[in-house]
Amino acid sequence: MRCRMNRSTGVDYLEPFEPGELVDGLEGIGVVEMASPACNFEVGDLVTSVGRLWPWSRLFVADHSDLVKVNLPRGYSPSIILSCVGISGMTALLGIRKKAAIDPTKPQTIVVSGAAGSCGSLAGQIARLDGCTRVVGICGAPEKCEVLMNELGFDGAINYKAESVPDRLRTLAPDGVDIYFDNVGGFVSDAVIAQMNQGGRVVLCGQIAVYNTNLPYPPPIPEKTAEIIAERGIRRYSAW
Repeated sequence: MRCRMNRSTGVDYLEPFEPGELVDGLEGIGVVEMASPACNFEVGDLVTSVGRLWPWSRLFVADHSDLVKVNLPRGYSPSIILSCVGISGMTALLGIRKKAAIDPTKPQTIVVSGAAGSCGSLAGQIARLDGCTRVVGICGAPEKCEVLMNELGFDGAINYKAESVPDRLRTLAPDGVDIYFDNVGGFVSDAVIAQMNQGGRVVLCGQIAVYNTNLPYPPPIPEKTAEIIAERGIRRYSAW
């Protein structure tokens, strides 16, 4: 969403917001209020979108072919469709399963920046389930660090606003970093990449540190970081 506030979004599947237009997003969930006889929905059905932008409004008219009914298990909030089962969950799952190349037969360390966000928090948990033996998260508040370690199963967390990322990383990842799930970019990513092992993998999910700058997306890599990537054979992939 943030990239759509720029003149260029940096991607070919999203257009920037225009002044005066209704704001929309990549996903949504709602309840059918009225339904034509020709569609397969009934009033009261819980639905979500398939391949369409979802307007930020209380009511809107949609073509039934753009919607799919949601059969929510008892006890689950509809918001799960926008998180674990939504774009955040799919991005984390695809990034880890398809790009991180975790080898469950070997000890491996993953570092996740933006780790307390909707995507990063899931990426760390999926990496643990897929075999990473050490999961370290980077975020920006002590409360977030507590959640990562006490509720989400991370082995360690770094508050980049109050701690030295390089120093803490040497403590929490003494054997180096094998996989980096990058939501942030900027100095945090430079610090992590500097401690990555030979043949490491970077999964590029976001670059929130530079969204308010005039840099293109993805932003250029500092010369020193580029040298490390080349020397150590580190591979960088888009999460999608």
